[in-house]
Formats: sequence, C-alpha cells, structure tokens
Amino acid sequence: MAQLDRRTFLADAAVVAFDPATSRWLTDVPENAGAVRIPHLDGELVADDAALDEAATDYGHLVHRRPRAVLRPGSVHDVVTVVRFANEHGLTVAVRGQGHSTFGQAQAPGGVVIDSRTLATIHEIAPDHAIVDAGVQWLDLVRAGLADGVAPPVSTDFLGLSVGGTLSVGGIGGASQHFGMLVDNTVELQVVTGEGRLVTCSADHEPDLFEAVLGGLGQFAVIVRATVRLVAAPAMARVYTLTYPQVTDMTRAQRTALADGRFGYLEGQLVPTDDDGFAFVLEAAAWFTSEPPDDDALLVGLDPVGIDVVDCTYFQWLNRIYETVEQVAALRLAGPWLNVFVPDAATDQIVTELLSTLTPADAGGVALLYPTNRALITRPQVQVPDGPVFFLLALLRAVSPPDDARAEQLIAENDALYAAVRAVGGVHYPVNALHLGPADWRAHYGDRWPVVRSAKDRYDPRRVLTPGQGIF
Repeated sequence: MAQLDRRTFLADAAVVAFDPATSRWLTDVPENAGAVRIPHLDGELVADDAALDEAATDYGHLVHRRPRAVLRPGSVHDVVTVVRFANEHGLTVAVRGQGHSTFGQAQAPGGVVIDSRTLATIHEIAPDHAIVDAGVQWLDLVRAGLADGVAPPVSTDFLGLSVGGTLSVGGIGGASQHFGMLVDNTVELQVVTGEGRLVTCSADHEPDLFEAVLGGLGQFAVIVRATVRLVAAPAMARVYTLTYPQVTDMTRAQRTALADGRFGYLEGQLVPTDDDGFAFVLEAAAWFTSEPPDDDALLVGLDPVGIDVVDCTYFQWLNRIYETVEQVAALRLAGPWLNVFVPDAATDQIVTELLSTLTPADAGGVALLYPTNRALITRPQVQVPDGPVFFLLALLRAVSPPDDARAEQLIAENDALYAAVRAVGGVHYPVNALHLGPADWRAHYGDRWPVVRSAKDRYDPRRVLTPGQGIF
C-alpha cells in the first residue's frame, strides 16, 4: 500500500492506520504489526468526537449511529481509495451531503462516512448543462446558472440539498409536472461503484449502472460528479396563492391546472387555521421576463374563495424557504417526516380519511399535497404509482417542544398511513421516518426487485454501501 503522507492530514484526530483485528481506526503510528497504514489521501480521514457526532445525526434527529471515521475527501480518488479499503477490510461506507436525511439513511455504524461537502466544485456552466461535484448545493448551482441566464428545469423546494444526495433519491418539485424529477434531467454521472471502480456512465455508456444509480438510494455507487440539464431561466415569477374551503375543492383545481399545464410551478398545502382546522391552498407560479402573465386566463375554472398574487424575482421564488429551513435545523428538533406518492384515483379518499383525525398539532410542520404527471418520471429506480397522475402527500413534521415519546408515536402513525397508501397502490418517496425492513423494500420495488438485487450483486457485491437504508 502507498505510504502515508502526513502533510495531507490537518485534524488533531487524523487517522493514520486501521487495526483489522479490532476494526479500530488509529490516530497514532501503530506499534502493532497487524495494523494497516491508510493509503495516501488528498484530503483527510478523521475520528474526533465532533466529526463522528455530526456524522451520527441528520435533519431528523431520530437515529444516531456513529461511524468510526469520517472522510473529508480532497479528490474523487480519495473516495475510490476509501471504498476499496472498505472492501478489503469488511467495512461499510455511506455518503453524507448536507445531512438532510431524516432517519439515519446516510449513517454507517462502525464504518466510514464520506462528507461530500469538500467535493463542491462547479466545473462548467453551459447553455444546456452544468458539470458539478456531488457536494455542490443546488443553491450554489442556481446562483451560478442564473448569472448566465440558465437554471435547472426543476428544483426541489429547498435548495440547500446536495446534488449527489438529491440524485440518489429523485428530486421532486413544483415544476416536475413539466420536466419530471431532477434524475430525469441528469445527462451523465461519474461514480465510484461499491467495489471501488471509478466509472463515467450515461444513457449511452454503461447505461445499466447509470439507471441503477439515479434514484438508487446510494446502494450501487457513490455519485462524485454529475452533468445536469439546464434551460433558459425567466427573470420573474408571479405567485398565486388560491384558498379553498375543502381539500377536494383544492385537488379538483389542481387537476384542472395540471391538465393544461398553465402554471410553471404547481403545488399545494394544508395550512393550519385559528379554529384548529386547515385551509387548503393551491400554490402556483407563472414565469415571465417582460410581459406579465394574464391573471384572468390563468385563474379561469379554478374557483378559489381567496386569491393573493405577488411578483418576485425567479431566484427569490426558488430560494424562498432556505432561511426558514436553516432556522428550523438549528433547533435540532425531531423530524418524523413522511412523503408518499398516492394514485390520483385514491388521493381524495386517503386525504379525507387523514383529515378526519389530523390536527395542526399532529401535522407539526408543513403539509404538502400536489399532483404531477407520471409519464415524465422515467428513471426505473424511482417508484411511482400506476396511472397518468399521482399526488405527493408530504407531512414534514417537527416535534416541538422536544418529546421522544411523541416522536415515536408519529413514526408509528407514519407506518399506519404508509400501509393505507400501499393498500391503494401508492408508494413512499424514500426520505422518510418509517420502520422498513428488507421485506418492505421488496414490496416497494415489486416486479423490479430482481433487477435491484442483481444490480447490488453486480456493483456492490460485498454490501459495502449505504447500510442505513436497510434494503439488503
């Protein structure tokens, strides 16, 4: 193995060797002849308490499983080196971007967590694409792109997510009705497979790997770089907040707007009211640069009881919740989130039954409900219901004041609601606080399960990658 270059290690608790007999990382030059020196790294491998504690938590603050080391890569080849080392010594590896998982999905108990924040270079902005490292935040890419008049065609509501983390899940947002998910707008990937191969893959080169990784939940390879689609960006957004007395009034209006694609952005929320109930808000936006949109034409047939219209810059709209999410994150509240995709035909039933017992206190945060077109979701790893339209139902809860028993109760309620959604042909969007085992994942993938298992055997045969998902 390569000799250790101590100059590359900056932290007081930098790891210099590994003891296979005890599975311990060593921060001193070992006297034990059985210890293995760590190969040269351009970044650093650390094992101090602060780094391990950070890697053992996430936005959900529900699961805390410490790794034994954290890699802060200085290059893509550091990722290759550590994944190969993990294969040789029976270790597990997970990648942590911005730590926005909710149930320990990016944790690696006893293994190595790769902190992708040190791989955050934007390599190229072109009129139709960008090449970025996996640790780049969408916020930084949006800023850089807008300076040249371009932006991703679809964005998640929160821009503080990493590119690699989002592409491992899917990436849905209010523009998915026109463009699909972020994975559907990905042109090429550079990845490190579970066996430690550095591969560039696309629809034309190693397409099986490309399709396995996009929405693959980190099971087959580590995304280290991505080429993502860009389109011409508007200057302004006109935002329409339309209020409805019943949830079925809102979903009817959403279906009307979805059918003719009149808005560039289409979502909806369940908003708490003073009488301990909910108002139902269709949230939509139309883009423009010079001539503002025709309000009357956009609102025809939607029949809200309340209308609010506001203009803002396109960037202000895309970045509208960043500060709020950061403020909530600083509170370190438990976040037992649930995101499910519900078939259109069953949405009104599922949500009406939910609202018969749900209170604003139960929601405990933001509750989203909005439709999109299934035909635009093209990546096979991303599971969505059958039918031309499905709805995202998201309960993005925060437990305040902190209460462990209440958090566990809400996770149990997530399990029950997910079972009800499964019974009507729905699936979960896998960023949730749910109790899932291998049998649940087999049910999630359904007929695709043999392909998923075969890809795991092919690309990560030693089951090194992303154990926190609990799939295998």
